[in-house]
Amino acid sequence: MADAPGEVTLLLAEMRSGRKDALTRLVPLVYNELRRLAGRYMQDERTGHTLQPTALVHEAFLRLAGQDRANWRNRAQFMGIAGQLMRRILVDHARKRHAAKRGGTLVTLDEGVGNPHSTAAQPEEILAVDEALARLDRLDPQQARVVELRYFGGLSAEETAEAMGMSQRTVEREWATAKAWLRAQLAGEEPT
Repeated sequence: MADAPGEVTLLLAEMRSGRKDALTRLVPLVYNELRRLAGRYMQDERTGHTLQPTALVHEAFLRLAGQDRANWRNRAQFMGIAGQLMRRILVDHARKRHAAKRGGTLVTLDEGVGNPHSTAAQPEEILAVDEALARLDRLDPQQARVVELRYFGGLSAEETAEAMGMSQRTVEREWATAKAWLRAQLAGEEPT
């Protein structure tokens, strides 16, 4: 179902003001996009994975629907938060499945989990990046959010800039800096 970009923003504003029917009208407008995002996350998972894209979307949407105090601004912010929730769901799932399996994982960070061309969405990598990202968040929350939206959410630099309310150039600079720091962390080196 095609929609005007402003239609989602209007429905998010209605949700923010407490109109319960807005959520029902929002679902058909964003479901396919959320489903594509979940499919990107799941494309490199093993066959027979217990978590399927539809289940990931439904779990994320249930959590989004429970955000009755959220200050929804626009579609990009909504999709960024949806990507963040999917990240949390996948990380929780990976932790449960691979709690004892870590080490020797090559992490490139060039193509995030949410990137449609990614070949690097293995549970060990997701866990390694998530743990390093938690450390980065303590040092620089803005860089951590950029990584979260780009790597886990699959957003472009332009979409990330819109979701965060900053320039694309700033996002690109923060992304480059954060990747260098994360690579050093994941390689066990002290970042400079």
